[in-house]
Amino acid sequence: MTSTDTDTLWIRRFHPASKPAPHAPEAATLVCFAHAGGSATSFYGLSQALSERLDVVAVQYPGRQDRHREPAIEDLVELADRSTAALTEALGTERPLALFGHSMGACVAFEVARRLERQAGVTPTALFVSGHQAPSLYRADNLHLQGDDALLRDIRALNGTAPHVLDDEDVVGLFLSSLRADYKAIGTYRAARSATVSCPVVALTGDADPKTTVEEARAWQDHTTGSFALRIFSGGHFFVSDQTEGVADVLWQHLTTGTHARQQSDTSPTAHP
Repeated sequence: MTSTDTDTLWIRRFHPASKPAPHAPEAATLVCFAHAGGSATSFYGLSQALSERLDVVAVQYPGRQDRHREPAIEDLVELADRSTAALTEALGTERPLALFGHSMGACVAFEVARRLERQAGVTPTALFVSGHQAPSLYRADNLHLQGDDALLRDIRALNGTAPHVLDDEDVVGLFLSSLRADYKAIGTYRAARSATVSCPVVALTGDADPKTTVEEARAWQDHTTGSFALRIFSGGHFFVSDQTEGVADVLWQHLTTGTHARQQSDTSPTAHP
């Protein structure tokens, strides 16, 4: 990891902020929020793919990797509050910000965007929400109330973690408590349909995601008073990891060509016709 003056317990930058590419949003920073059980390093590949075009940072939640001794946060509202405070302290409120969240991170990013708009007077350039249904839709699976085996079965089914990792009891022991906390945070999170942001929202989803249907992703349009776009990729829940370059191109396109400024629904070049 590249160490910079903005690196904190919460905010990580894996690649130096390069000189903005032609047509890049001036001094823009893309802030990434991880899935349940995930960490900032899950965005290393995306940061690398965008490193010559855009400044990218990732939020490191408590309870994982070098923060494993800290208790993980079990309440998504608290996680959003603390992420917002850390983000504004590290980056300030002057530079343009775009937010990207995957799975649970989509809801965290949404709540951070709401706080930036209401409390800091900062309207994100765009909010990218990936791999999660609209926050006003509720799926009562209550996985956080079930045993460890149920959590691990769910993780296996999503094909986002190498099987040999989940077969290693010592490794599982290192992340199980934070995983359970994250599942509780997203499992108990509620947002009214009236909860909105004013910035453009772009929803990304996999066409075979067992967690989110295309229509559930499309319902994010109810949570912005700005423009909305839907981009559909081929793949399952972790299509972002499988198609990192394609996702990076879509983010770049929306940030630089203004396609997020009109309401649309389409597929990415990597999606099936």
